[in-house]
Amino acid sequence: MNYSYLSHLECPKCGETYPADEVRQLCACGSPLLVRYKLDELKNVLDKKMLLSRKPDLWRYHELLPITDEANVVTLGEGMTPLLALPRLGAEYGITSLLMKDESLVPSGSFKARGAAVGVSKAKELGVTGLAMPTNGNAGAAWALYAARAGIEATIVMPQDAPVITRSEVALSGARLYLVNGLISDAGKIVAREVADKGLFDASTLKEPYRIEGKKTMGLEIAEQLGWELPDVILYPTGGGVGLIGIHKALLELQALGWVQGKLPRLVAVQAEGCAPIVKAWEQRQAQSEFWPNSETLAFGINVPKALGDFLVLQAVYETEGAAVAVSDAEMSAEQARIARLEGAFICPEGAAAFAAARKLAASGWIAAGEKVVVLNTGAGIKYPDTVQVNPPLLQIGEFIG
Repeated sequence: MNYSYLSHLECPKCGETYPADEVRQLCACGSPLLVRYKLDELKNVLDKKMLLSRKPDLWRYHELLPITDEANVVTLGEGMTPLLALPRLGAEYGITSLLMKDESLVPSGSFKARGAAVGVSKAKELGVTGLAMPTNGNAGAAWALYAARAGIEATIVMPQDAPVITRSEVALSGARLYLVNGLISDAGKIVAREVADKGLFDASTLKEPYRIEGKKTMGLEIAEQLGWELPDVILYPTGGGVGLIGIHKALLELQALGWVQGKLPRLVAVQAEGCAPIVKAWEQRQAQSEFWPNSETLAFGINVPKALGDFLVLQAVYETEGAAVAVSDAEMSAEQARIARLEGAFICPEGAAAFAAARKLAASGWIAAGEKVVVLNTGAGIKYPDTVQVNPPLLQIGEFIG
């Protein structure tokens, strides 16, 4: 049996197709490209029961991933993260079945490792020797580390306000790190110049087709972990939105294989009030978003004023009868503390934003009490030490003696 049932690349806007065995960035029309597979052929040779004997990582789904030769797989053991029940928090929300897909446990401490693993592996397979990307922090850290493992030189540009830990990860990996006084959109302009001047592979969000494929494995895992019974709602913190696009793509592929039935989960894009272009577009029923000026939020990973794949995010939300919700920094901070106190999980601000949105949607009745709800926590809270301010009482030495 083939390691991958990769077919071709396809433009979701104009329908143009491209071969998948050559380096390809965007479609000629400027749209991101999506990877397509020989699903009709695969459904006749792969049974979901065959997964049971495979390693508990994302490569268990290798037939639905774009790497054609296993020798090119670059891995640090990513994937198959826990799907945890949160009964105390769910009781507070009024949601009977509240689950957290906890991405804090993957290499580099964030879900970005999934996209990096598959993206770097495919870059290696295509003969790429140098790549560049802008980042808000975690993606750059993950891609730099996986590039180091693959022997590929990485150039990473991030805002100078990016979390110090992610900057350290990039620097320690041996990548070329540049800091810019601005946002990720400003970093993107610098990367574009580097790519043009030095012929580097552009690994910017959705400017290569393979990051989505790594991120989609979150959707594959959720389905498998629930016994191929889909949840009613999935909430995802949305900046570039690759994870939401990927989860939607995964569910459609599982439908095509006949592995899941029924209505797809309602997908919810969660943003911060200080940077909510997707929410604004959804509220106005637009097909794409507008640039969000002067964006600012505690959740650094979702501070993306204009996503290249915004039309795909909105399409996923519309097609699943989902929603887009904005929460304040104060709401996400309060939720981060509440989850640690009630469930013992120290999650990232972006994940906390998604939980705050779940609280809002349950309170409004949009999420019904008996529905099964999955919330994505996209990273570890310990990667954001500056976002949590705790002032414990001071004790005098000997206070508890005698």
